[in-house]
Amino acid sequence: MVTDPISDLIIQIKNAQAAKKEHVCIPFSQFKFAIANKLKERGYIGKVSKKGKKIHKTIEIELKYNENGTPRISGVTRVSKPGRRIYVNVASIRKVKYGKGSLIISTPKGVLTDSEAKRENTGGETLFKIW
Repeated sequence: MVTDPISDLIIQIKNAQAAKKEHVCIPFSQFKFAIANKLKERGYIGKVSKKGKKIHKTIEIELKYNENGTPRISGVTRVSKPGRRIYVNVASIRKVKYGKGSLIISTPKGVLTDSEAKRENTGGETLFKIW
C-alpha cells in the first residue's frame, strides 16, 4: 500500500527516465492525472493518457528526453509530505533554480505551477519542486 501517491508518481517517472523507458503506467487518480497534465504543459513529460475502465484505470505517461538522450527531469524534491504539510501564500512563492525549474502547488483553483499561482494570486499546498 502506498502512503504517499504523489511521491510515488514523481519517483516512478524519474526512475523510468533513468532506465531509458519510453513510457510508464501509474495507477489512476484525478489528482495524479492533474499533476501529470501540469508536467506535460511545462514540457517535462510527453503525452498523458488514461487507460482502462472502472477500478483498473491507469495513467500512461510518455517520457521525454533531450537531444543527447539525457532525461528532461534532472531533479525532484518533495516539499509537502503526509506527515508535514507545507503551505505557501502568494508573497512567499519563490522561483526554483533561478526560474529554470517549477514549483507545483495544489490550490483551490487546481494544480498550478509557481508562475501560474502568482498570476492567479492564490496560494496553497506546496507539493514538489522539479527541474
